[in-house]
Amino acid sequence: MLSNTIHFRETIVPSDVKSVAEIVKSTKFFNHEEEIMAVELVEDRLNNGESSGYFFIFAEIEGRTIAYSCYGPIDGTESSFDLYWIVTHDDFRGKGIGKKLLAETEKAIAKAGGHGIYVETASKPQYEPTRKFYESTNYILEAQLKQFYAQNDDKCIYVKRV
Repeated sequence: MLSNTIHFRETIVPSDVKSVAEIVKSTKFFNHEEEIMAVELVEDRLNNGESSGYFFIFAEIEGRTIAYSCYGPIDGTESSFDLYWIVTHDDFRGKGIGKKLLAETEKAIAKAGGHGIYVETASKPQYEPTRKFYESTNYILEAQLKQFYAQNDDKCIYVKRV
């Protein structure tokens, strides 16, 4: 049995490539292209450092990476940030880890001078838990772009001010 002690880290290490791939795949939410994209962002950060524009927070329990977030400043804005990814390994979903990770991410964004966090997700029924997660953490649905991803799959844009 794993302890309840969650350790958060912002430093990225090469093993995060494999960890992110495993976490994203475990959810069965994302298609193959999205799984590749998640890994590419980690590789971009490893190769280019902060100039990549991608920042990460990893959640670990007993040395195992079980969740992560990826965020970054939005070019051309004064203090807006995108939350690109927040994913918890399926074995650990429903335990409050995502909310703790989101709170850590929001603190990091505020520390970096961010005042607005923007999150995109899909309207497909499979993403209802994702939308409820954001709503339960005080994100507001500010826009819904009809048939953005596909027929009957809108882009939902949530915003939170920090």
